[in-house]
Order: sequence, then C-alpha cells, then structure tokens
Amino acid sequence: MSWILLLKEKNEILFWVSLAHTVAAVLLIWPAIFSDTLVQNVNAWHKPLKFLLSSLLFLWTMTIYTGYIEQDNSVRFYSIFISILFVFENIYITWMASRGEMSHFNQSTPTTQMMFGLMGIAATLIAVSTFVLSFKFFSISPVLLSSPMKWSIILGMWLFALFAMEGLVMGSRLSHTVGAPDGGSGIPFLNWSKKNGDLRIAHFIGMHALQMVPLLSLLFAQKIRDVILIATVYGIFAAYTFIRALQG
Repeated sequence: MSWILLLKEKNEILFWVSLAHTVAAVLLIWPAIFSDTLVQNVNAWHKPLKFLLSSLLFLWTMTIYTGYIEQDNSVRFYSIFISILFVFENIYITWMASRGEMSHFNQSTPTTQMMFGLMGIAATLIAVSTFVLSFKFFSISPVLLSSPMKWSIILGMWLFALFAMEGLVMGSRLSHTVGAPDGGSGIPFLNWSKKNGDLRIAHFIGMHALQMVPLLSLLFAQKIRDVILIATVYGIFAAYTFIRALQG
C-alpha cells in the first residue's frame, strides 16, 4: 500500500479526484454489461464508462507527473481547475446516459445545445491548461528525472493537447463517423466504426501519447534525440489515422 501513499504525496488533489473517478468507473461496469438501454444502437452506459476510464487514466498520469515539479500555486490551481472540468463532463455524460440520450452532438433542445457547447469549452480548457503546464517540466532536476524522460513527458503532453483539440473537428461536424451516420456497426465496447472513417481513433491514439510516449521512451530511448524520434513517429501515426478517417 506504500505506492498509494506515494501517489497521495505527489499531488493530493489529483489523487482524490482520480480515486473518485476509479470508483465511479467500477460502479458503471454493471450497467455497461447488463443494461438494455441503447443510444445510437449502442449500450447507453458504454460512453460514460469509456470517458471515466480515459479520464482516470489521464488524472492518475498527471498525479504522477506533477509529483516531479514544485507544488506551487500554479500546480494547485491547475489540479483544482481540471478536476472541476472532468467532474462536470463525466457527471453530465453519465446523467444523459441514464436518460437514454446523447450527450455529445445533441441538438434536440436549447439546453442540450448549450451543454454540448460547455463540454467543448471544458475539453479545450483541459488541453490548453495542460499544454501551459508542460513548460514547468523543463525545470525538473536531472536528479529527479533523466533528461530523456523529462522530454518524453513534455512531448507527450504536447501531443495530448494537440489531438485533444481534434474534438473540435468532430464538434463542428456534429458526428464522429465519416461516410455514414453515427451508430453503425463498431468494434466491441470502443464502438469504432468497422466500415467507415471514425475520427475517434486518432483522438484516442493522440491523446494517449501522454502515457505512450513516456512508456516507449522508457523502453527504447537512451538520449533526447531518441525521445524526439519516438514522439515524431507516434504523432505521424496519429495524424495518419486522422487523415484516413477524414477520407472515410
């Protein structure tokens, strides 16, 4: 259990919010498996569970990363700020699932239009604030973290911010599928389209550069140039999936 105490020491705010998201995700496993409520031909509870899992992965990751930098007022503000944004988004997505309604792209009423817009603003603020925070990582001492690993975190945060903004493309289209309506045949749970372009794939790959670039760097990089190469190849791959999705 010492690793739990270590995580709490790194960033207590994000620790508790991450823990709350973990508990919420566990509670949603049951309806995600057994509920017969459908939204666009998919179990309505898949979406909030996916967003909770993605959110808690981000939050746990940032709990660890921010533990390497000074816990000053800017880090505390960032931690509180993104926590509020994540809680807002996930509560709304879960609530709409419980009603059997779409949370994203829902234009059925002025209220759902407004809430969809607010979610877009929240996601943008998370991406921008994370990008801004990344510059604090340049000051990490080599004693705490090697230069290649420091750069892997920074580049991972930059790619996360870039591909998080891809959500604006989906928002402008009011759909994530290219070449067919949303809700067609998809792979299990993730529900990515089997037959058409799906912008969620690049969104997913790019945003999880936050974890994958440092992980790949830990395994394969010995110098900063190795990290830059890994991040570049990873970014090109994510961009390729985005372009292919746009092509349908």
